[in-house]
Parts: sequence; C-alpha cells; structure tokens
Amino acid sequence: MIPATARRLFGTDGIRAVAGEAPLDPTTIYACGLALGHSLAGAKTKRNGAQPRVVMGRDTRESGPWIAATLAAGLRKAGVAVESAGVVPTPAVAFLTRTHGFLAGVVISASHNPWRDNGIKLFGSDGFKLADAVERAMEDEILHHASGIHAAPDPARLPPVEDNLALEADYLQFLIDCVPGLSLAGLRIVADCANGAAAAVAPELFRRLGGEVTLLHIAPDGRNINDGCGALYPRHVAAETAARGADLGLTFDGDADRCMLAGPRNNVVNGDAILLMAARDLQARGMLTGDLVVATTMSNMGLEAALKRSGIRMLRAPVGDRYVLEQMQVHDAALGGEQSGHILLPHLATTGDGLLTALVVLDLIARTGKSIDELTAGLKVFPQVIVNVDVREKKPLESIPAVAAAIRAAEVDLKDSGRVVIRYSGTEPLARVMIEAESDEAMRFHANAIADAIRLELGA
Repeated sequence: MIPATARRLFGTDGIRAVAGEAPLDPTTIYACGLALGHSLAGAKTKRNGAQPRVVMGRDTRESGPWIAATLAAGLRKAGVAVESAGVVPTPAVAFLTRTHGFLAGVVISASHNPWRDNGIKLFGSDGFKLADAVERAMEDEILHHASGIHAAPDPARLPPVEDNLALEADYLQFLIDCVPGLSLAGLRIVADCANGAAAAVAPELFRRLGGEVTLLHIAPDGRNINDGCGALYPRHVAAETAARGADLGLTFDGDADRCMLAGPRNNVVNGDAILLMAARDLQARGMLTGDLVVATTMSNMGLEAALKRSGIRMLRAPVGDRYVLEQMQVHDAALGGEQSGHILLPHLATTGDGLLTALVVLDLIARTGKSIDELTAGLKVFPQVIVNVDVREKKPLESIPAVAAAIRAAEVDLKDSGRVVIRYSGTEPLARVMIEAESDEAMRFHANAIADAIRLELGA
C-alpha cells in the first residue's frame, strides 16, 4: 500500500489537471517555463556559451497549443530557445531530447485522461524523466514564480509555437531502425490510435512496414482523444480484431507511451503477457541480464508463476514507469513494465513507447512464425479485480480505522492464495482497490468491502 504523496504540483507522471484550472492555469504554466528555463541557464556556460535549447511535443487536445505557447513564453523569458516537434508521442520527445542535443524535453499531454485534462511532463537531456527530487525542487521555484506574477501573458495574444516536422520524421526513422528488416507482409493487423498522438505517426509507420493494417480512431478533433477508444478500452480493438479475422490487434493511449494487444479470439493481451513473451525471447537470445524482469505491485501472480517456470525471477516495484525504471537501473535489468502496457526496453529507449512495443511484438511474431496465443502460452491469470473510488482527499488509508480493518480482513482471509494492493492514483483523485485471488467470490467480496469503506470515509 502506497501512502498519499506530499507533492503539490507533480504527480507520478508530471503535472496533470483540467486545462485552464490550477495548477494548469496560465500563471502556473508560465511559471513552470520560467523555472525550467532558469534551471537550464547554468548549462549555457558549460556548452561554450551556446543558448540552451528545449524540445516540446504535445498530444491532440485542443488546449495543447495555448499551453505550449504559454510554456514557451516562460522559457524564452529565461533565455531558452524552444523547438516543437508538434503532435508526437511522449517517447518521441524523450528520443529527440537525448539524440538532438536538447537540454530538456517537455510533453504537453494528459495521457489516458479525458480531453478536458492536460499535463506537463519533463525529460532531462539524457531522455529520462526527471527524478522525484528534481521535480520537488522545481515545485518550490514554480510556486515562487507564480506568487510573484501579477499578470501572466494572455495565451490568446501569444504567437503559436512553430512545429518542425523534420523532428517527427527522425523519430519515425528511429522506430523503423529498432526492428531492422521487419516486414509485416502476410499479417493482418488492427490498430486503435485513440484519436491521440499515435494518429500522427502510425499511418506512415505502418505504410512503410507493409502488411494489411486497419487503423481506427485516427481523426482527432481536439475533444475525442481517448473517447471510448484506445488503451482504456482494449475490448473494442479485441472485438474488431476477431471480426476482421486479423492476426493481432494493437491499441495505444492518448500519448502513445503504452500499448495493449488483442488476439484473434477476441482476447485482450495486456502488459503482463507482453512482459512474458518479451522475457522469454530476450532470455533465448542471451539478452535478459540476470534472468530478471521488473514488474509492479499490480502485475498478476500468474505472470510471476509463468516466468518462474522459465527460470526467470520477477521483482515488483511501486506503480509508475519511473519507479519500474529505478529498480531496473539498480538491478541492471533488461526488461520491465506495467500491466497497463508501459514496457521498458532500455537497450532501445529510455522510456515506455507504445509504438516501439508494438513493433517488438510484431518482430517476434515475424521471426518465430508463432501466433500471439502461442507466444503467451502458459500464462494462467489469477482472477483479479480493480475498483476505482473517487476521493475528495488522499488521506493515509492506514490512518482510517474502518478502511484499515477491511484491508486486514482481506489479507488474513486470502493469506497465500491472493494479494491485496490499495493505492492512490498518482494522476487522478482516485483510490484503486486491487484484489487478486484463486476464489472469484472472495476476490469480489473483499474488493467491494474495502471500496465501500473508502467511499464512506473519503468519497467525493
């Protein structure tokens, strides 16, 4: 169980809120640009006096352009040059930052959230997300600047940030280079782009790779991102995959940093199954260092058992790809990820990349000639339920007697036949109750009991 954090602006994946409302109001956004710019100012002298440069990317939300313009105004005020890759996946910004000499990367996205939300994610010059300690220090400076700004620039009066489409093309070539020789000829694929960032890249990517690819939800209008489509609705692409007689379904979230799959039998293939097939492949090729995979507390017990049968150890990290990566770096692991479809392959990229994950799986299918069902054989999933509870505050759950009692009752009853994981979302006002058990009846009973206790004490 993970306690509520003391963060004021940054969650587990940057700043995220309703666009236009605190902390994603123009004043705070402008202050964020100033704070990031000032933190980079010292790098100018280290780079022979060259002006520090930041690369920016965004997803398809209608608030993206004005947020980009406001951030850019703060950065430029602090003496930083800004270049924009336009609408691109989050991992594209990570790639461009580390390969094109930028001192930082900024992504304007709220990932899987509804269109009214947006967010700001930051990458360092190495292409990795900023560490918690760095973000906490930035929080202080952002809030300091925000308190001293009497009139932030009016976004409507700011010039738009001009997009450099050559940057998107460089990212596209990077994806293709990661799977040299891959051809999708003979494969039938369905891909759901969530009306998000993947819609800007996937059409040209799959055109160049061949195969028969049906692209869904590639007409973003600023408000339809994640709207009944994408990684939050994997059953949609699973049904389409079965109906069209396709070999594989792919589905991405709004900023395309994660990927879920579907098999030809109308079956969803989540991040746990992707980790299993990738781990077996890397092990067979001598690339799975230490025979170790890093997953999270949410990963199914069935994954751990299947990996063990292949002689692979699984280590659990807290939920959040940044925490998976931290454990991977500590243990020199070659593979890690989340059940939600964030897959980390550090020999290829510094962050989760949904399109790259899809290509790695397609490459595995092409090399082995095996179907997705054959590649995930032996994965027996324990019954698992996740109940999300809207909360008005994130009070430590163990401090609430009724909630703590419900959790203890579940842990005692399930013992070695299940798991209880209760945590707050790092990006939304939610408490997530996850119960996993051999008994479906016991699983649902305890999940509902804990959720009801949280709802009674903290419900929004």
